[in-house]
Amino acid sequence: MFPKNAWYVACTPDEIEGKPLGRQICGEKMVFYRAAEGRVAALEDFCPHRGAPLSLGFVEDGRLICGYHGLAMGCEGRTEAMPGQRVRGFPAIRSFPAVERYGFIWVWPGDAEQADPALIHHLEWAESPDWAYGGGLYHIGCDYRLMIDNLMDLTHETYVHASSIGQKEIDEAAPSTRVDGEEVITERHMEGVMAPPFWRMALRGNGLADDVAVDRWQICRFTPPSHVLIEVGVAHAGHGGYHAPAQHKASSIVVDFITPESETSIWYFWGMARNFNPGDQALTDTIREGQGKIFAEDLEMLEQQQQNLLRHPQRNLLKLNIDAGGVQARRILERRIEAERPGASARIASA
Repeated sequence: MFPKNAWYVACTPDEIEGKPLGRQICGEKMVFYRAAEGRVAALEDFCPHRGAPLSLGFVEDGRLICGYHGLAMGCEGRTEAMPGQRVRGFPAIRSFPAVERYGFIWVWPGDAEQADPALIHHLEWAESPDWAYGGGLYHIGCDYRLMIDNLMDLTHETYVHASSIGQKEIDEAAPSTRVDGEEVITERHMEGVMAPPFWRMALRGNGLADDVAVDRWQICRFTPPSHVLIEVGVAHAGHGGYHAPAQHKASSIVVDFITPESETSIWYFWGMARNFNPGDQALTDTIREGQGKIFAEDLEMLEQQQQNLLRHPQRNLLKLNIDAGGVQARRILERRIEAERPGASARIASA
């Protein structure tokens, strides 16, 4: 179950460089490509002639050509030509609103009339030269809500990521959670601790000592449908922690765009944006490699968790105070999903 009237990250521009890309999103088989004048287009991945996947074709003069019999599709889903045939009367296939913004291709799987690009929240780090970004993509066999749970409760770092970002002080610092409209914020602050290996590397990357006590913070922000941005960092102790001047800290934003493929699989676009030494490409590459390894450590846990839940659908999961962020995020998602059900407006009006 996932809301469809929302913008999801579908792919990155390099994935449609010179060829179409087939990808399932929210249960919908789609094909993405660059149409005329560099426009991004998204269509149902279904040729109206014989049902072949259009993603197995190619792009020519801004049109998507079916790789089976050469039928040419326009970016609005209408057939335009086919060698030796008259096909303009074919019924159109579905097109999906698609937008290129912030270095990603976004798609709206739901009602196209509601697809306002202004609803894509602003990402300052993706536009400012004061920031550097590096990231990647994982395909994971789990419910997208399990990944949201994972990111809104970072207690697991002590155990899953013990060799990189985990430390026992995470367990000892109680998180706090609040809801602001449709945003859920869970934060945890640790004072006077030693930085774990990943953050020691980040401190060195910012020209700071890595062998002194630091104040550390984690501020997780969920926004629907399934985006989690996490402000993370360390500052030399005694300089104000999260609010410390830039010369005393190393801080970043962990970027998590979670796009459901199916009920039990996701496309996970991960990365880290930082605002220190943005021009140091070697540092960007090092951080990206480190983040990639950290996120990879979650994969087996989440996929095995999903299989356990499928084997035992009748079992109720326990909830603790550390689960508050994920619980609140699920409540927002449930309201969104309910609002999209047929007859939802009538039910709300009669309530």
